[in-house]
Amino acid sequence: MPDSEKSTLTPPTDRSSYTSWAMDKLRLGDTDRQGHVNNAVFATFAETGRIEFMRDDTLNLDRHGLGFVVVRLEIDFRSELHWPGKIDIGTRLLAVGRTSWRLEHGMFDGERCVATAVSVMVTIDGATRRPTPLPQPLRSWLDSRLAR
Repeated sequence: MPDSEKSTLTPPTDRSSYTSWAMDKLRLGDTDRQGHVNNAVFATFAETGRIEFMRDDTLNLDRHGLGFVVVRLEIDFRSELHWPGKIDIGTRLLAVGRTSWRLEHGMFDGERCVATAVSVMVTIDGATRRPTPLPQPLRSWLDSRLAR
């Protein structure tokens, strides 16, 4: 990408780049034989961040007969994470498309970023289960939350 198009967003490893926060408790069952939290558990952390980001009782997304599916999940592992403890999950909105939106997550053990992830969500029609354009209330809601 040309220099003029490079993002000016704060790096995803910086706690200050996130406005939406969630927390998960680490469980002994999250660990693998090496004694660190298993890589598969980080997908669950991203899910917690997505759900918390999208939770808004005033938006009432169910009334539109919509569903949402994850079509892409990328995770970059940056440091080991060990039980016991908790994980803070920051989420920010990177982009909004015609039927989709892209979220970025930072997973932190205190100040240390242990992983970052990107989730791409697609809006689907509840009856046909096919992609459908974002309804205006959702588009406006998302647009107001875009990371700048």
